[in-house]
Amino acid sequence: MLGGPLRGDVAVLAPSARVAMVGAGQLARMTHQAAIDYGIDLHVLAGSPHDPAVTAGAAFTMGPADDADLLRQLAGDADVMTFDHELVPLEVLRAMASDGHVIRPSADALALGCDKFFARTAVSGIGALSTPVPAFTLVSGLSDIDSFAERHGWPVVLKARHGGYDGRGVVVVEDIGAAAGVLARGGGSQWVVEEYLDLAIEFAILLARSPSGFTVTYPPIGTVQVGGICRELILPVDLPEEMERHATAWARSIIEGFGATGIAAVEYFVTQDGRLLLNEFALRPHNSGHITMEACVTSQFHQHLRAVLDWPLGDTGLVRPAATVNLIADATTSEFSTRLPRALAIPDVHVHLYQKSVRPGRKVGHVTALADSADEALERARAAAERFLG
Repeated sequence: MLGGPLRGDVAVLAPSARVAMVGAGQLARMTHQAAIDYGIDLHVLAGSPHDPAVTAGAAFTMGPADDADLLRQLAGDADVMTFDHELVPLEVLRAMASDGHVIRPSADALALGCDKFFARTAVSGIGALSTPVPAFTLVSGLSDIDSFAERHGWPVVLKARHGGYDGRGVVVVEDIGAAAGVLARGGGSQWVVEEYLDLAIEFAILLARSPSGFTVTYPPIGTVQVGGICRELILPVDLPEEMERHATAWARSIIEGFGATGIAAVEYFVTQDGRLLLNEFALRPHNSGHITMEACVTSQFHQHLRAVLDWPLGDTGLVRPAATVNLIADATTSEFSTRLPRALAIPDVHVHLYQKSVRPGRKVGHVTALADSADEALERARAAAERFLG
């Protein structure tokens, strides 16, 4: 018998590995697609039967991501547990790891993406490299913001310590009155106040590390943010060689210092006066890595599975210049069924729709274009996105 039981006269191969993923959004959906390529049995913890990974056919369990019993059940049926978001109780994960469950990345590494204040204070102590970050302080009351602004000037940026993403939990405030309004409606959120920066460029270093200690890095990926939401990606991005070298070295030092496993994204700011500053971390597949699906030899989703399973890591080399435009719905956006063929008519365009219900401000898909230059690819990707959203 060839690898598994017979169904009729067809031999059924057993899955090569079982992976549990907490979360069932678009990141889990695209991880599921990569899992199919490798014959991996991916099981997701979903909050809704309409989550993107579920509608793509992934096996799923329904329930909240902070349910300790569900997390233990999910991990107990898998070779490894991993994540498509950071909204998980770290103490539960630590207890699970002590009990023998395989959790990748570990709770200690995942904390870099869960707690902005912890991440800011932790990175300067990693290895021999001191990683520069924007000026910041933890907010315990309005006076902390006022004192910070006296030193660094208005406006300032308020960031939710936990749980903020895609523009949520990031607010630019112009004066103390606006800051008071944010704290008043913050619903008990803890905040970090940070200096406002005049930015020239933002980019991310994507890298993967296996439990055996092997690490690979992708070329720097340019990111364009609007309203705190990533709108466009560019690969390759034009950076000074020394800046790229420093950013990559810092990213490797931090990820290796925390013993992180799987895909990780380290986001950077470059200011108009040339400062290179670390922004944020994601210890999971990340929006900046979507471009790797077509632009690189190994996509971030295949790479993440390889890394958490301690399989050989894949080639991160650039196949061809590329650009990605995220599809952000607005009030005029309708269903895409009639628009898809128009977008596909543009040469070398690849479309990824997440099967989400459409509502203003929601990320519902992305398009990636390949070309002979990143600028030409961006033109194609923007044209395809306009045919969806225009």
